[in-house]
Amino acid sequence: MAAASRDSISTDGLSVLQDYLAGDRSLTVIDGIPGVDIPNPSVGLQANAAYFDRPESAQGYFESCHRDEAFRDRWLAAGGSWDGKIVVDVGCGPGNVYANLGGSPALLIGVDVSRGSLKMAQTIGYTPLLADAQDLPLRSEFADIVVVNATLHHCDDMVKALQESARLVRPGGRLIIDHDPQLSAWNYKGLAMLVYKIRLRVYQLLLPNLHTQREERLNALQTEIHHRPGDGVTTEMLRDTLNPMGFEVKIYPHNQRVGQEALQGVMGDPPHWRYQLGQRLSGLDPNSPEAALSLLCVAEKQEKGTA
Repeated sequence: MAAASRDSISTDGLSVLQDYLAGDRSLTVIDGIPGVDIPNPSVGLQANAAYFDRPESAQGYFESCHRDEAFRDRWLAAGGSWDGKIVVDVGCGPGNVYANLGGSPALLIGVDVSRGSLKMAQTIGYTPLLADAQDLPLRSEFADIVVVNATLHHCDDMVKALQESARLVRPGGRLIIDHDPQLSAWNYKGLAMLVYKIRLRVYQLLLPNLHTQREERLNALQTEIHHRPGDGVTTEMLRDTLNPMGFEVKIYPHNQRVGQEALQGVMGDPPHWRYQLGQRLSGLDPNSPEAALSLLCVAEKQEKGTA
């Protein structure tokens, strides 16, 4: 790998970001990507950076995840067009959300811990910023839309990451969160937990196409910090964090394959039979809201002085 160059500077992107930095923060540009130091990165954060720095991993993710029509319809219904708006995509990866939604935002800032992913996102229109979602160097209340898609469960402290994203939203703006595992849907118990523990052996026997090189798979597993039985996001966590920050919070459980109907309370078809089996063995009805794989959260920041 070539040594990182501090001379390869995206001048326009850097100058734009300077206008939105918190007063005590500064940026360093390495290999064309502005960012801040991340002191004492956790194992999970390092795994996220390492996994998505691999061109094959980032490209595979970009091509296959969050790019379907149902996702696009659901997100456009939740946040509307990005045209003319200031958008911050926290945990943007290689740029999947914008690649799917499109539009002409006035400014599109992509935050991630992976320099490789940010380089890809930059090529499709993102202004990249290397930073930890739990410690964003940006000032408060400037963004029209803040996007947090499939990000919280990759952070050690989900509440802190949620608070950091939320404070960027201007009054009247929106915070949109999606594609984090709902805790209750994955809260396997008893026999279901036993099956979960031997899942890798089952995959070896039945699904050999899911296998990757050992190091890559270990990194991938380490990135999923809160995607495991007994862990994940909850409606209580979202409301308890965002309501005190002045947001009106609406939450829509769904199974990831439903479009704008999610905002009318349609969850979509139950998840794959493997998930249904685990849920039934744990005493959970796969057709219940608690069994929905994800929670779409649409939170609007109330104007000053509104109840």
